[in-house]
Amino acid sequence: MREFNIILAMDAARGIGKKGSLPWHLPGELKHFKNVTTQVDDPQKKNAVIMGRKTWESIPEKFRPLPERFNIILSRNPDFVSPGGVLVFDNFERSLEFLDSSGCRKNIEKVFVIGGAQIVTEAVKHPLCQRIYLTHLQKRYDCDVFFPDFESRFDSVSQGEVVQEEQERYYFAEYEPRK
Repeated sequence: MREFNIILAMDAARGIGKKGSLPWHLPGELKHFKNVTTQVDDPQKKNAVIMGRKTWESIPEKFRPLPERFNIILSRNPDFVSPGGVLVFDNFERSLEFLDSSGCRKNIEKVFVIGGAQIVTEAVKHPLCQRIYLTHLQKRYDCDVFFPDFESRFDSVSQGEVVQEEQERYYFAEYEPRK
């Protein structure tokens, strides 16, 4: 099965979303997300992003599918129709099995889980989760979806400087599973 990473932003109360979208708009944070999820060592390959249907629908239509990345949507709705070039699986394990196939191994360099909460909760507990890229926002937003505990299983391996953007302060951090 295929190893993967998680990339998210969370507020000071562990919030990751509100009413199906992000309650903040931080161009610097979005740029970081794009850089991490598109950067490859082999220019012949792309990275894959796995997201739930609600996360897919929260992305403005003009930005879907996320460019320069192989997009995978998880949905239990058998009537959900994805645009061309975007695959849909009914569960996380099946998407990882697909990404582990020889054709995908040749073309996909890294795999990132980008949301929503249900998938992230499953991914944090999964033994194949290799790294968490987490933006720590220092304000609290009135979120209704939260990032689960990961600190009991992961250790910090890097933390960037605090960035000031608009009225928000945040920093980027990376975590790896405890050995």
